[in-house]
This record gives sequence, structure tokens and C-alpha cells, in this order.
Amino acid sequence: KIHLKLIICWTIKLKEIFGAVGRLIIGHHGIMSTPAISCVIRKYKAIGGIILTASHNPGGPEGDFGIKFNTANGGPAKEAVTNKIFQISRTIEEFAICPGLHVDLTTLGKQTFDLENKFKPFTVEIVDSVESYANLLRNIFDFAALKEFLSGENHIKIRLDSMHGVLGPYVKRIVCEELGCPVNSAINCVPMEDFGGQHPDPNLTYAADLVDSMRDGQYDFGAAFDGDGDRNMILGKHGFFVSPPDSVAVIADNIFCIPYFQHTGVRGFARSMPTSSALDRVAKATKIELYETPTGWKFFGNLMDAGRLSLCGEESFGTGGDHIREKDGLWAVLAWLSILATRRKSVEDILKDHWLKYGRNYFTRYDYENVDIDAACEMMEDLEIMISDKSFVKQRFAVEDKIYQVEKADNFEYTDPVDSTITRNQGLRIIFSDGSRIIYRLSGTGSDGATVRIYIDSYEKEQIFEDTQVQYLNLIISGLRLQSVTSPQ
Repeated sequence: KIHLKLIICWTIKLKEIFGAVGRLIIGHHGIMSTPAISCVIRKYKAIGGIILTASHNPGGPEGDFGIKFNTANGGPAKEAVTNKIFQISRTIEEFAICPGLHVDLTTLGKQTFDLENKFKPFTVEIVDSVESYANLLRNIFDFAALKEFLSGENHIKIRLDSMHGVLGPYVKRIVCEELGCPVNSAINCVPMEDFGGQHPDPNLTYAADLVDSMRDGQYDFGAAFDGDGDRNMILGKHGFFVSPPDSVAVIADNIFCIPYFQHTGVRGFARSMPTSSALDRVAKATKIELYETPTGWKFFGNLMDAGRLSLCGEESFGTGGDHIREKDGLWAVLAWLSILATRRKSVEDILKDHWLKYGRNYFTRYDYENVDIDAACEMMEDLEIMISDKSFVKQRFAVEDKIYQVEKADNFEYTDPVDSTITRNQGLRIIFSDGSRIIYRLSGTGSDGATVRIYIDSYEKEQIFEDTQVQYLNLIISGLRLQSVTSPQ
């Protein structure tokens, strides 16, 4: 109830930016996944949406709670909008409270309220966001073919983990009820305020239930989703892990297995700068435009609105298409299942075929959390001075029997090809002549300190079936040596 009052009061105040607001749309039982919110905003032509979420972080009274604002295109607001909201928040002198407000979240339909006679009657509409989102997916994928693949005579066995986030009802309705998968194909599908005490981040560490259940080979395909349903992790039989950069690259290379793209064509691919360059090789081979953007889905949305982008992804387990303006976990899973249904190969074999065709990007990320902010900033400044020196380019780093020669080094900045806005200081890049990269980014400069992230993207043309840890070890050593030169003790 407190959160609902917050939404209504903020919605009223936002009329100073967007004009009069007369209706608030809420998902059935107060729950909507982030992809569904984007879908609903676009379906009802809303001026925007307010999302109350812990995202992929621990929730509950002692956990995280965030507020996001999505604009009329269904995507995250640009900085100009959020800055304006912040400015207005500093001038608020009063707000309306509804002492008798009791919204029935269990009943679909409209309810009208009078906010202390200060505003026009305010309508709250409870909608079936699961059905709206499911209908969108029906127009993207071949549900008949997927149903045969998932529940027909020779169906594969899958395991989907919603991690007690909001996506559970969507998985149950779409994958189990409509596509015919057994009920036990979906686990942890009951949304909980604290995610059942879990950390709802779909990776090998926190999706332990899924990883353990996949190891014995009982399931052919597995996936996990985060708390608000926009991130995903893909696994094959025996827990074969698909890295997020590889996932979007494979979807790109098999994009016409998805009927939607057979009709619309492919306008462009994009990845966030820290994401491995696996997608770049698909774009080059298919002669499709590739965009490298800063981290943040709003940059993808701008390209989509301009008709320049069809498929995109980021290394933090986000994948999506231009059907909405958010990353979309269940969409990514249905994209993978469409590829498996068409090619009739295992997840592992599809990945190996991809590596044989394009080479392999061994990719990982190291996070150094709660670092002293001043020390972290000093390290990044020193590192930027080092790589900005003209003599740094063409330098060679020898680790064991591997030699890396620097081809380019910079502090990444992005000029948006749509509106020409420039976004600077997005991370330090060291790009080597063989296509490998080391990237340093500073983020999370909050009250608990900063987070320094090091991304290792080691490209191999020949040794593509080696142990992942061994293959990027040399590049990791090079990256840590560079960091140690500049790090304050």
C-alpha cells in the first residue's frame, strides 16, 4: 500500500513534465516483469511506467529496493528526463494522500478514486500483463512448432528457474500451459518479496538449484531468470554454460530461425562496449551494421526507435530484440528453443559449430567491490595516463608463451548516431592485434565504496575447445600486472 501511494503521488507530480495523468495501470496482483512493463506501456500508449524493483539483487526489508522510470517507448528514461524528475523532486511542497485508498489488485478491470477533490477522478486499471506479453510473443515465435518440440512425441526436457522473481507466472502460463511442458519443468515460480532468501542473479553462483539439477544430464536445456525477468542464463546438457556474449552471437547467426525476423528483416546488431566482440564477427560475416554502445539499455532503445537495430545484448546476462525496449529473459529462452527446434542439435553442438565458424572469445569479468573511492579513482586516472601515452600503442606484453601487441588504447566514448549526443568516460580499453581486449571500468560509487571491473576478452582462432580458465589466464595476468602498476597500496 505504501508503494502504491508512492506511485500515485509521483504519477501526479509527473504531470508537470508529461501533462495530465488520469489513469494508472497495474499488473494483476501488483506484479509485472520488466519486459511485460515495456510491452504494456507500448500496448496502451502510456506516457511511461514506474518500476519498483530489486532487479537482480537480494530483496526484502533488509535488501535492495529501486525505482526506475520508463518512457513512452517502453525503455529506460534518458538522463535528460531523470535529471528533470530529480529537479522537480527538490521543489515538491505538497502531495495528496488517499486515506481511504483500497485498490483491489486481485480483480481485473477499472477502479476510480477521488484524491481529496484536488484532482480529477483517478482511475486505476488492473490488467492481465501475462496475457498481453504472451500475445506479443505469439507474434514473434512459432508457438505450434515450439509446442511440438517441447511436448511432442520426441520432445526435449527443459528446466527453467524463475528464482522466486516476478517471471514465475509468465513461465507457468506460456511455457507450461501453452507450450505443454510438464509442470516440474519450471522451478521457483512463486514470486516472493525476498526471493525466498535467494540472490536472484542468473549466474553459475546464484542459480545453484538449476546448475545442480542440470549436471546429471536429465535435462537437455536449462535457463534461469533474475528478479524482474529481464536477465537470463542459458545452460545445455550436463550444465554446459553459454556465456552471455556467445548467447547473443549465436542468436544473431541463427536469427532467421525466429519467424519475426523473417518478416521484418534485420536492421542491425549491437552490444555494450564491455561485452565480448563475438557478435562483431557475425555482423561482419553477414554484412549487418554493428553498434558498440555504452552500458545501459537506453542506448539500444534509441537505435531501435530510429529503425537501426534488431538484436542486442550485454555481458551482464541481458539479451533482447526490437519487439520491446528492455532486455527480455523469456524472449531469449524462446529464441534459443527456436534455434534448437530448427537445427535439431544440442546446445553444446551449436556452440561448437559457432566457434569452428568464427573462432572463440573466452570471456570473463572480475569485480573488485567496496574499494575505497579515492584510491579507485586514482588508479583509473593513472591507468588512463599510461595508456594515453603514444608509446603505449604497439607495446608487446609477453606472458608465458603468448605475446600480445597493443593495437589501440583509449577511454571509450560514444556518439549516438541518431541524436549525436556524446557519452564520455565509459571505460578504458586496451585492444590487441589478435582481437583480444582488456577493459577497466569504475562503477557503483555509492556509500559502500566503488566497484572496479576488469573484463577479459581473449580471442582464439585455433584453440577453441580448451579449458576456459587456462585460455584467458595469460590475458588476465597481463591485465592484473597493468592494474598493479597503478594501484595504490
